[in-house]
Amino acid sequence: MHSSQKLLLITPPFTQLNTPYPATVYLKGFLNTYHIASYQADLGIEVILQLFSKKGLTTLFDTIEQLDIEVTANSFRMIHLKNEYIHSIEAVISFLQNKNPTLAHSICDRTFLPEASRFESLEDLDWAFGSMGLQDKAKHLATLYLEDIGDLITECIDPHFGFSRYAERLGRTASSFEPIAQQLKEPHTIINTILLELLEEKIKVSNPTVVCLSVPFPGNLFAAFQCANYIKQKYPSIKIILGGGYANTELRSISDPLVFDYIDFICLDDGERPLLNLIEYFDQKREIKQLKRTFTRIDNQVVYCNDTSDTDIPQKDTGTPDYSDLPLHDYISVIEVVNPMHRMWSDGRWNKLTLAHGCYWGRCTFCDISLDYIRKYEPLTAALICDRMEAIIQQTGEHGFHFVDEAAPPNLLKELALEILRRNLVVTWWTNIRFEKHFTPDLARLLKASGCIAVAGGLEVASDRLLKLMKKGVTVEQVARVAEGLTQAGILVHAYLMYGFPTETAQETIDALEYVRQLFEQGVLHSGFWHQFAMTSHSPVGLHPEQYGVIKTGPVFKGFADNDNYHEDPSGAAHEQFSKGLSTSLYNYMHGVGLDYPLHKWFDFKTPASSVSKKSIAQFLATPTEKIKANQYLIWLAPVPQFELIEVDGKTIASFEFCDKKKDWQLQCDNEIGVWLNTLFPKLVVTAPERLSIETCKQSLETNTTISFDIFLESEIMQRLRSHALLIV
Repeated sequence: MHSSQKLLLITPPFTQLNTPYPATVYLKGFLNTYHIASYQADLGIEVILQLFSKKGLTTLFDTIEQLDIEVTANSFRMIHLKNEYIHSIEAVISFLQNKNPTLAHSICDRTFLPEASRFESLEDLDWAFGSMGLQDKAKHLATLYLEDIGDLITECIDPHFGFSRYAERLGRTASSFEPIAQQLKEPHTIINTILLELLEEKIKVSNPTVVCLSVPFPGNLFAAFQCANYIKQKYPSIKIILGGGYANTELRSISDPLVFDYIDFICLDDGERPLLNLIEYFDQKREIKQLKRTFTRIDNQVVYCNDTSDTDIPQKDTGTPDYSDLPLHDYISVIEVVNPMHRMWSDGRWNKLTLAHGCYWGRCTFCDISLDYIRKYEPLTAALICDRMEAIIQQTGEHGFHFVDEAAPPNLLKELALEILRRNLVVTWWTNIRFEKHFTPDLARLLKASGCIAVAGGLEVASDRLLKLMKKGVTVEQVARVAEGLTQAGILVHAYLMYGFPTETAQETIDALEYVRQLFEQGVLHSGFWHQFAMTSHSPVGLHPEQYGVIKTGPVFKGFADNDNYHEDPSGAAHEQFSKGLSTSLYNYMHGVGLDYPLHKWFDFKTPASSVSKKSIAQFLATPTEKIKANQYLIWLAPVPQFELIEVDGKTIASFEFCDKKKDWQLQCDNEIGVWLNTLFPKLVVTAPERLSIETCKQSLETNTTISFDIFLESEIMQRLRSHALLIV
């Protein structure tokens, strides 16, 4: 496809500090397949790096000193220590970029960094970092140092500032565009000034005819409109397109023409086809009515154009994500929470990939399952995923991957793990899952062997009644079993936790907390996060609140965003009052503290006693449940053992010599079974051309020996093989 258009793809401030948000990366990869010129920029990390520099902090402190404002004692202290902050900032940023590792010694001796209020609650870190090392302790201290400066900015310069969000309040439940329009008229802060200077640089470098603003979260929205406002005023000929997760969920009913004073088009859902159609429209190759899932303004009316004759681009044809143009080695790794699983979101440079479009389950009643980005399930093949992984490794030099699926399908993960092992790819990866029965202990071991280090999944309300009402498709017992299998394989487990689901009682909330406590006590859960249920317009609860016993109370739609709904829960508990106690208890559990603390003491109001047995999770885990199926496969993860027949006491027996990564070990067995096993091992390795099913192995054993396969499965030989490298998946 030939096009005269040049696109500038922008992620506005702020998303992540440690790695690029993938939307523009995906779009650039797609545009490459059509040979359409594009340039991408993550203005979030670039604003942070300019602000948190010697020049940036000098300007910050000079500005504060010129203001006639009263400040807190904390800010007063920091202002007096301004030279210490200005002197240390660039060395700290370099350290957090992994470019200055020896600074860890100076940071950890607590004499180098100026300290303000974020350090006041800091306890002895030896218990937390004793096994994690000097670098991690220093990263945590450096993170507190940055958060101190962030507090100063918020108090004195810009109340909208946040490291992973900006003006998020304006984007949340923004039923009217008017507050955003009013805020755009306010004088610029230091942050706005830096943002727009960087935007000007990007425009000069890329000379775009089209600017695409990707807005994944409410915390990106205001900065996106700041960018759009600047472009409209200075470069009115440039077309501006807004898309991303925020538009997909919040702006599906937009009707306020004022929005289109700042942008020209809003695209919904998968961006590839809508963007392609817009480019053809700009090239005068199609009419405006032939656009796909696109809002625009015509005759001062908001119009939705959706030519259904154009199908979406299949996932296999969307191209390999392209990270070029981004400052990959300048992202900073921070450690906000002293927890090895929690750090995945903020530490390390992760290449982002999607295994499948949509959710293979797609039934959870709190989720936006009516929308295509969830409802339309389309998996890639393991081979294509690995092709893309190899291409991204070649481009970025990074071997870490975060698969960003809503819930990664277990069968696809199995195939992907085998493909990674076949290709001898050395990668580290993590993803989201459902705690469903297909995640067996053996599958967990296979995933670990391929490089999986962590998973996050929804335990949600930890109540079987409510899980059923949610149509989650799991039980508390099942979650416990899956978490144990993953943990035993060496994979970290994070749980998304929810409170306040419709009709949830105080008793159920306390019982859920007791289950969570036991999961940590048993060591099968490493971290978690409680969030209060939010009723969204596109979820089954939001679409049919009466079926779930809740009443929608607002907000009144005023032409802009429509997603987060206010609601009353007449038959449920007073959910908000549980927030602090749930968060505090979980924070302690994640650090191995307070597991024997009475539940009611986490709360400052009277709560019911738990009705859950204190041994529930232990009993779930003690009950064997494995059921081997005929269509499962046998996989051998180690080298093929050496085999010989030897004479022992005048009898010929089979002897195997095994070598794995940790040690050598031997196995001796009956001659008949040994000869059969020797023919089997080469067919079970991951590089074998075909996989052998349980049924095939059964037929082979019972055809070539006098041994029953069912008896062999329960034999000591089989148990020893499975305890080492034999998997049934």
